[in-house]
Amino acid sequence: MILDIRIDNLELINKFEDIYKMILDSFDNNPYAGYLVYIDDRMVVGYLYYSDIYDRIEINQLIIHDFYKRQGYASELMKHLIAKNKNISLEVKCDNIPAIKLYEKHGFKKVAIREGYYDGIDGHLMILEMK
Repeated sequence: MILDIRIDNLELINKFEDIYKMILDSFDNNPYAGYLVYIDDRMVVGYLYYSDIYDRIEINQLIIHDFYKRQGYASELMKHLIAKNKNISLEVKCDNIPAIKLYEKHGFKKVAIREGYYDGIDGHLMILEMK
């Protein structure tokens, strides 16, 4: 099950104390924050942290816990985000091949390189434009 968490429905995940506190803190620092939280068997499998900024979305972080990687959870979170039907942008380390493949699978295009963006490691700026 994927929950779309905003400040007004944060109580939906209050039993998951670690992620609840992290999300609450980010709402204090980012008025555009949103989270897609994937829950399976009463456990948080992963989440997608994004900023919904007027006419576009920026992906800030996509985390899947190690035990659940390569099982389609990240792809399901991406589908859920894409269904919001807004242009989406993100930065990803140039050497993070699995993440780049995931984004390309969902239609994202590399549009620029951000030199040294990740502590000296280049990052790709990737965009999905909705038509």
